Amino acid sequence: MRIEGTAAIVTGGASGLGLATARGLAAAGAKVALVDLDGDGAASAAETLGGIGIGCDVASADSAEAAIARATEAHGPARILVNCAGVATSGKIVGKNGPLELAAFSRVVGVNLVGTFNMMRLVAAGAQGLPPLEGGERGVIVSTASVAAYEGQIGQAAYASSKAGVVGLTLPAAREFAPFGIRVCTIAPGIFETPMLRGLPQAVQDSLGAAVPFPSRLGKAEEYAMLVLAIVANPMLNGETIRLDGALRMAPK
Repeated sequence: MRIEGTAAIVTGGASGLGLATARGLAAAGAKVALVDLDGDGAASAAETLGGIGIGCDVASADSAEAAIARATEAHGPARILVNCAGVATSGKIVGKNGPLELAAFSRVVGVNLVGTFNMMRLVAAGAQGLPPLEGGERGVIVSTASVAAYEGQIGQAAYASSKAGVVGLTLPAAREFAPFGIRVCTIAPGIFETPMLRGLPQAVQDSLGAAVPFPSRLGKAEEYAMLVLAIVANPMLNGETIRLDGALRMAPK
């Protein structure tokens, strides 16, 4: 799909993978709406890109509908959706203080999986009615899983479950939307430089990076964005989850 002039929505757009993706799309000529729970951060980031920033809880039907309405009013219906919003709360299923609080598990699944589904269903509903572009395409949806979907570590039960759900959502969605010319793919990143990881001591960051076979470093958010743009551009990429991890395979802990 041609990116130039196309309306795009990026969740989690105020920082990290989402912000890098928004920058990449904007540089390619897309009209980008940055959606984030941190509405002020999204608005600030959007100013530098010539886009708009919108505060939104992706796990809320009402909040997501309002955000998409604002984005549509500004840029027209979105043909590109990139789901980067997520949380990574950790905790053992049964820890020193007893079982993990159910609310903590539900929150992670709610943001990472339900939030991804929520935005997907709403953007796809709008894209289905758009006129087809060259090759019959109407839209592209890229979601974010994690290598934890396959090799969740101890303490990642909630996170790994939520990301495995995103992987499981990918193919059924791609099959359902195929008659409308809407493609669906997912990226499963390994260990990437994010605001959370950059807050760790440098020695810890270096140790995490050294665990990656090659290149032996943390992934860069711009490298995630590069893959998003490649997925959007390549019409044969559909229904696939792509690992972006430098051949990393996570240990139990």
